[in-house]
Amino acid sequence: MTDAPHRPARAKRTLPYGTWDSPVGAEDAARGDALLEWTGFLGDDVCWTEVLPEEEGRSGLMTRTAHGIHEVLPGRWDVRTRVIEYGGRPWLALSDRAEDGIVFSHGPDQRVHRWRPGTDPVPLSPAGAWPGELRYADFAVRGDEVWCLRETVTDASARTAERHLVALPLDGSAAGDPSRVRELAATHHFMTGPRVEPGGDRVAWLGWDHPDMPWDTTDLMVADIRPDGTLGVATPLMGGGGESVTQADWAVDGSGRLYAVSDPDGWWNVHEIGADGLPRNLCPRPEEFGEALWRIGLRWCLPLLDGGLAVVHGVGERRLGVLTADGTLTDFAGPATEWHFASTDGRRVAAVCSSPGRRRSVVLADPADGAVRVVRAPAGASLDAYATTPYRRTYTGADGEPVHAHVYPPHHPDTTGPEGEPAPWLVLAHGGPTSRTHLVLNQEISYFTSRGIGVLDVQYGGSTGYGRAYRERLRGTWGLTDVQDCATAVRGLVAEGLADPRRIAIRGGSAGGWTAAASLAAEPDLYRAAGIYYPVLDPVTWRDETHDFESRYLDTLIGPWPDAEDRYAKQSPLHGAAHIRAPFVLLQGLDDTVCPPAQAERLLALTDDRSVPYRYLAFPGEGHGFRRTATIADSLTAELLLYGRALGFAPAH
Repeated sequence: MTDAPHRPARAKRTLPYGTWDSPVGAEDAARGDALLEWTGFLGDDVCWTEVLPEEEGRSGLMTRTAHGIHEVLPGRWDVRTRVIEYGGRPWLALSDRAEDGIVFSHGPDQRVHRWRPGTDPVPLSPAGAWPGELRYADFAVRGDEVWCLRETVTDASARTAERHLVALPLDGSAAGDPSRVRELAATHHFMTGPRVEPGGDRVAWLGWDHPDMPWDTTDLMVADIRPDGTLGVATPLMGGGGESVTQADWAVDGSGRLYAVSDPDGWWNVHEIGADGLPRNLCPRPEEFGEALWRIGLRWCLPLLDGGLAVVHGVGERRLGVLTADGTLTDFAGPATEWHFASTDGRRVAAVCSSPGRRRSVVLADPADGAVRVVRAPAGASLDAYATTPYRRTYTGADGEPVHAHVYPPHHPDTTGPEGEPAPWLVLAHGGPTSRTHLVLNQEISYFTSRGIGVLDVQYGGSTGYGRAYRERLRGTWGLTDVQDCATAVRGLVAEGLADPRRIAIRGGSAGGWTAAASLAAEPDLYRAAGIYYPVLDPVTWRDETHDFESRYLDTLIGPWPDAEDRYAKQSPLHGAAHIRAPFVLLQGLDDTVCPPAQAERLLALTDDRSVPYRYLAFPGEGHGFRRTATIADSLTAELLLYGRALGFAPAH
């Protein structure tokens, strides 16, 4: 796999920044970066889920054969689970034989279905009292049952829920008889799906309870499987007390070894737990071999049949390597700097990867010869000539702490800006906030940079990818550290002569929407406009309005309620709403259960549109994170028009 070929230099015309005519339209940005996720194997074929924006955001299960790329399932099935609202691994092949088919969760009703080639899918799980009451994810096969996580929510808001590990008969008998579903365990309020020891009699899973999030503290649980299929007493083997185990998997070579990705030393490293029950760090490094567990079933450490491990690792980026028993780590060659949604058949590794020169692709990597073959290439490659070349930059805050950022300068193959004139810049605050963004070719960013607008993507304190200490810089200071770090990065860009301090805007979604709104209030002289997507804005009410998974998140981001009540008020973007002078566009999905519309509307209630112009776009049928082409395109168009008016340029179109 290679990045885009080198483009020879050619004479360029000079036009004011922001006015460049770009072929990267809003619809191209919406369609160009296909959301490729959840790879796996069906026999010898690689499969993956792919969001289809032009089909109402349906998630199709795709594969590539000699006849090209096509859907695996007949009809319009939506392979997606809503477990913990952010979802999880929604499908699994039942064996290494393609004819045995798969199990999967279907988006509209959230029921588990079984499909075999040449047949229509049939339900395995019973219907809930209402569509979506019962949700399933993260499957494992044991005998004539499929074991998985089941989430039972009380209503569509998912504010309260219960979770169990359950067993569903593969014969479909539970579809009409709920008593046929066997409950296996419920050790914690939150759990991952079960990991069944291959050929053995043990099962492992992760669990955690409020107020912890899975990147704070989790427990690695192991239980014996009795002859009747019930579980013995579950025992914690690792984690707890401020240690986060983010993945666990058994060796597949019959050795009985259990691998855990955990951070007792401040970095998510790979540990082996032997017969003595004691963990051993296989590759001690100040690097991350895992990520925050936002979605149930994510994997970064893949046991191979030869006893080695395929691992995804790095600092601020992710490479794919093979870790051998003696601790030797050998990376695959090639330009890819981000690998995710990895899976294995024991010999090969399928994954979604990308780099600064290539958008997301599904690839197949073979440890035997180091080859990486593209299975699903990005569409619309002709527009990649309009993508900029990003780079990493680390600034230093007033407190001496590092602030990591990705810099995307303006770029157009045929156009440049006037000499000596700094470009307008758009600061990007990522969501999470315990998350990160990737330094890769991104068509949504190209939508702006190809028009002569730079993008500064700030990995503010609290971001993942840089170890626990950097992640915990945000503990108790959300609305302060993130805002200060974004301002530090902007001022660093200005000091380098790259940005005009009078032409800076900020955008962000979810937690990034909080940071964008708080930045308008805290730095009224720095930002001239903002694009705010489905934000958290009022932490006091959000605690009761949001879904169960994040309902205690603010205990660490701000402080325990009600002891820290004063901080909830002071750190909220609404606290400084009276200081907002810059115009903004607010974009909200009306079906959002993570950040409900009431959050956005509270900011509007405090804003006088006669002194602060704003535009509010609400989209029926959209939830947390837009999935439809028209919604994404309308949102980007509204942003561009706002930035043109606020930053002093006339967009070409």
